[in-house]
Amino acid sequence: MECRVLSIQSHVVRGYVGNKSASFPLQLLGFEVDSINSVQFSNHTGYSHWKGQVLTADELHVLYEGIKLNNVHHYDYVLTGYTRDTSFLEMVVDIVQELKRANPNLVYVCDPVLGDHGSMYVPQNLYPVYKNKVVPVADIITPNQFEAELLTGKNISTEKDAVEVMDLLHAMGPDTVVITSSDLPSRLGDRFLVSLGSQRHVRPDGSRTTQRVRLEVPKVDAVFVGTGDLFAAMLLAWTHHYPTDLKTACEKTFSVMHHVIQRTISYAHGENNRTSYQRLKLSLFEFHEQKH
Repeated sequence: MECRVLSIQSHVVRGYVGNKSASFPLQLLGFEVDSINSVQFSNHTGYSHWKGQVLTADELHVLYEGIKLNNVHHYDYVLTGYTRDTSFLEMVVDIVQELKRANPNLVYVCDPVLGDHGSMYVPQNLYPVYKNKVVPVADIITPNQFEAELLTGKNISTEKDAVEVMDLLHAMGPDTVVITSSDLPSRLGDRFLVSLGSQRHVRPDGSRTTQRVRLEVPKVDAVFVGTGDLFAAMLLAWTHHYPTDLKTACEKTFSVMHHVIQRTISYAHGENNRTSYQRLKLSLFEFHEQKH
């Protein structure tokens, strides 16, 4: 039986971010992916110049209505990432709620893209929409440390703080929380970063249990675009295959990330071992070698 994903993310002509970063890997892992492009740009906005169009909330609604009219709007997953517009984000919430009414088992995977390293890189008026409307309808969220702190109002200085933050996020709605990166010290030294996860389960008797996960991930001395989009997509895939084993799902997700990033670094090194900035975009053409 096919598993179908509605992915509402950005699109670029050149490079791999948003749907370009998420759709192909998901398809290789056996998922059917229907993509709605929240923006269509020539390239990601880290370049000196970029051109393109932004999909409005009304245009998103029109596309969704077209899907509904043809009765092809049954989805198992919804995946969302970066957006800059509150009305668009609120329309996404409306669509997710309607799809969940049609399929109560639908899983909404949300990367709550707000910022990193202490500063926001989206308009501040998106924050209350994420906190009050998006996170409560999400099933899986993948914030970084800054985003987790922002959504809960609690700083993370220790692993105990991180667990408390994840519990606060659970209380807001999602059963699965993965803090993709943190500033916590690694037990393996300063060449590793710490990622933490938490997943709530309901026992047959109705009681709840929570699985905690801590992973030490090798650091890479470079900045990449599209890694968050790939991470959320891979976590969707591996939690589908391991719905009650967050540790395995996270390990497989980070394994994919590591191999793709290492392949990207090898590809990006030019003459004299210098890395070209414009080539530091994910090299997904080698992804199929790592999918197992």
